[in-house]
Amino acid sequence: MKSKSIVRVLGLLALWASLSFADSGPEASAKDTKKVVQNNFVETAQKGVKLSGYVDAGYSYNFTAAGNQSPQKVAGRFGSDTAARGDFNLYAVKLALEKALTEENKAQAGFRADVMIGEDASYLIDRTQPITVGNNTQQDSSQLFLEQAYVEIRAPLGNGWDFKVGKFVSILGFEVIERPANMNITYGLLWQSLPLYYTGVLSSYRFDQYLDAKLGVVNGSNSDNNTTTSLQGDGCAVLAALNVTAPGANAVWSNNFQYSTNAENNTGNTSPTDSTVPVADLNGTNGSGYVFIYNSWGSWAPKFAEDKLLFAFNSLLGTANTSGRGGTTWYGAGTYAKYQFNDWFYLASRGEFIGGNNSNRVGLTPTTGAANANVGMSWWEYTITAGFNVIDNLLIRAEYRLDWGDNSVVSTSRSGFPTSSGPAHYAGAEVVYSF
Repeated sequence: MKSKSIVRVLGLLALWASLSFADSGPEASAKDTKKVVQNNFVETAQKGVKLSGYVDAGYSYNFTAAGNQSPQKVAGRFGSDTAARGDFNLYAVKLALEKALTEENKAQAGFRADVMIGEDASYLIDRTQPITVGNNTQQDSSQLFLEQAYVEIRAPLGNGWDFKVGKFVSILGFEVIERPANMNITYGLLWQSLPLYYTGVLSSYRFDQYLDAKLGVVNGSNSDNNTTTSLQGDGCAVLAALNVTAPGANAVWSNNFQYSTNAENNTGNTSPTDSTVPVADLNGTNGSGYVFIYNSWGSWAPKFAEDKLLFAFNSLLGTANTSGRGGTTWYGAGTYAKYQFNDWFYLASRGEFIGGNNSNRVGLTPTTGAANANVGMSWWEYTITAGFNVIDNLLIRAEYRLDWGDNSVVSTSRSGFPTSSGPAHYAGAEVVYSF
């Protein structure tokens, strides 16, 4: 062992000497340096640790506010999908470092950390921040978002009982935070109203190849601490899931629950001005209350289609009661379809509805002169996306989206927040390189 260390030290000294004092020509020096480097290195990578990620960029155009009309925003769209008129977007640069657990049912541990940089990051940190109407100043690609960072542990009990401890993404919903992993470029209405991430403990257990379950305790959705927005109370949330996989693994049905023992700490209210749209107002006056969400989604790939056709659905029912604000109920459903014509081209579509008695739940109060009114919502959207897998690891997509519904489009004026029911048109394109 000592002899190997001495050889490495001598090799590094030789490398330093060759770079500092070599009197031979550039070609000879380069060859000598390459030889030394190949035979002398420090091993820094732990076995099983993998780095992956992607770069996601594109262009979006919102056809609202055409001509000399006031700039407008569309309710239910994610912040970086609402840039006024045309905008080039660096949606995200994602890096994931992971040591995954193996398939062996033995005591073992691993970890995962996901970081995203780009225009999506600031809205992922705080989806409920005020949306500036009329300019694109909030489209900042320098933002940093820590999506996940957790330790994973397997206890060799039964078929293996797994635990995640730290920060991890939500168990609710069919769509995920990573745009390239979804069927469509833009995020859906239901994704906008579901939790994105938690900090806490989540356990999972697979009973057999058909049934698995999850149970967890966390601080509350979209927060790293256990206080409410009004900084009162000591709330937490309980998570539960039951997933059923069909024989043949071509269909999945997922049932997910969340119960928060206090008002959610990712909601708040800002006083609106002529240039902003207020955000969600569900906290009440002292932070007390509860939130309950049930989400059911499923997917089916018919075997007769030979993995070319995929159908999916997504649904939710939520209710919240907060001191000083009363009860809030919201509900929605969405359907998805995708057909893979060949190895390099597919079409995907999505249709969604979301309704409720308080549009504040999804971050908007689109009512003239009544910023904090509990106004009902009834919103729809339809999206169609064409995907092109041109070469390995490169995905190009083009998309059209249409939004409409009661008070779904908001514009600014001196008299308040004029609204309309749409329709609101969107067109965009995306280029993704994954590694």
